[in-house]
Amino acid sequence: MDYETEDHETQYCFPAINSSCIKTKRSTHEYNIMYVFFSVLSVWTVFLNLLVIISIYHFKKLHTPTNMLILSLAVADLLVGLIGMPLEAIKLIETCWYFGDTFCRLFIIMTGLLFSASLSNLVLIAVDRCVAVWHPLLYPQKITMTGTIIIICVCWFSSSAYNIAIGMSISHRKYTCYGECTIMITFAWSIADLFLSFLLPCTVIISLYLRIFYVAHQQVKVINSLMKSGKHLTEGSVRRKSESKAALTLGIIVTVYLFCWIPYYILTLTQNTSMTSATAYFMLWMMYINSGLNPLIYAIFYPWFRTSVKHILNLYKIFKAA
Repeated sequence: MDYETEDHETQYCFPAINSSCIKTKRSTHEYNIMYVFFSVLSVWTVFLNLLVIISIYHFKKLHTPTNMLILSLAVADLLVGLIGMPLEAIKLIETCWYFGDTFCRLFIIMTGLLFSASLSNLVLIAVDRCVAVWHPLLYPQKITMTGTIIIICVCWFSSSAYNIAIGMSISHRKYTCYGECTIMITFAWSIADLFLSFLLPCTVIISLYLRIFYVAHQQVKVINSLMKSGKHLTEGSVRRKSESKAALTLGIIVTVYLFCWIPYYILTLTQNTSMTSATAYFMLWMMYINSGLNPLIYAIFYPWFRTSVKHILNLYKIFKAA
């Protein structure tokens, strides 16, 4: 009950340091609820994305270019749940950063890398679905496993280089007090990041998916009319219907992603306004929560994911399939 005896005293993150930040006071009950909630959220995100990774990696039938992109996205989401969520939760609950300036910079670079990689993977998925819907018969020749893996590696390397550059630009910033870890980049980098990390890729994604939905809608109408007239469906027609369904499903993933990310970029543009800290943290955590939503979408719309999860949860089946 030491916490209660100091209830009326000012608490500091580092009491021995004069420039220490002030620590927000919370009751023990509030501490416990927040830690349990964010722990469950982190474990949930890691567990679901781990199922996606194991499913695609283990079952050779799922080794397709599209699933490799989904695998890459799941890796980024898993690392967000494993690294980003716990550290961000500690910052929120404790209102202090206990891990030093160097690790703060690494944390900013790491989270930026993971979110950039996620958005880059969504751009690649949109391009992949465009080719699949527009040219379903030529898709196997245009999009290969080797080419997809190379592009994924380039995507992660580019995201790393970009975020390291941002990390270097904030290496000489000064904190208002000792014990905080905040993102404070120059105005030029803010505008560049807004354009490169949000406006440009999101414009590309939205434009591609609007075109995909239009083409897919037209193809489904043609296929349905053939079925109603009793005509035999060719292999190409079946493939078009399958690709259209896959495109629509991945379109839902993109829509959810944008819904979760738009508040974060509103936050970056309005961080100098009178926005309350609770609202700011809500917008920030919408971005983190997105990493746990994608596997739920797979579970709802992808039969292969539900089937593979059943095999994984029944361990003897996964060893039998090996």
